[in-house]
Amino acid sequence: MNWIELVGLFGAFLSSITFIPQVYKAWQTKSVGDLSLTMMLIVFMSTIVWLVYGINLYLLPVIICNAIICVLSLMLIYFKFAFKK
Repeated sequence: MNWIELVGLFGAFLSSITFIPQVYKAWQTKSVGDLSLTMMLIVFMSTIVWLVYGINLYLLPVIICNAIICVLSLMLIYFKFAFKK
């Protein structure tokens, strides 16, 4: 593995963890009223597109990052409906 692959994997790691604090806070507080459903759906759809791209080109950092973000955005979408008041 060369240095540029490590940079890609590190970037994928950083991108992947961006949603973790929001998912944790939403789960903990059971409050997602301030989250935009439109934004979460756009993020989810974009991760699907990136996954297709990454899988077709065998780009591991793209696949890892977007698979994780896909799961986290799905969790937020689920919370948006489950925690409705």
